[in-house]
Amino acid sequence: MALIKTIEHHEATGRLKEIYDDLIQKRGQLAEVHKIQSLRPESIVKHIDLYMEIMFSKSELSRAEREMMAVVTSVANNCHYCQIHHSEALNNYWKDDYRIVHLRSNYKKAQLSEKELLLCQFAEKLTLKPDDFKEPEHINKLKEIGLSDAAILDATLVVAYFNFVNRLVLSLKVDIEKDDERNYNY
Repeated sequence: MALIKTIEHHEATGRLKEIYDDLIQKRGQLAEVHKIQSLRPESIVKHIDLYMEIMFSKSELSRAEREMMAVVTSVANNCHYCQIHHSEALNNYWKDDYRIVHLRSNYKKAQLSEKELLLCQFAEKLTLKPDDFKEPEHINKLKEIGLSDAAILDATLVVAYFNFVNRLVLSLKVDIEKDDERNYNY
């Protein structure tokens, strides 16, 4: 149970109800991570806008690569909520439960390409040891495999965004929805 008050859909009025209804129409469900922001309805809108820009905009990084980095970041932060949501989203692309399990337990055993492995290492390192990025070695590894500066920015945005969301979820104790309540339009 969340540590702060949240407003459920059936209790929502005014702008919050509009936002909730729009989310349900577009995504099929209302996520707990959105409800935790119900006391600041416009933050939900800004949050979704940022999420859509980072995860769905045109990029050299595929949707699957971005979801994979979201999972690795969430594993590093021990954020079960985001691990579940983004493992499910990733499996829409991978369609491989075995790889998903290994990504979450030890990504080095998840049969990753060189690019995927480096993106996972980048996500983990930036999450756990951001101070190590004073030196260019981590960025240079991505450049060496052919990632452009725009792709490196996209990877950094994914990791930074999920560190933000993981902290929101963990600090306010956002609980995962029941299995039958997680039918999102990924």
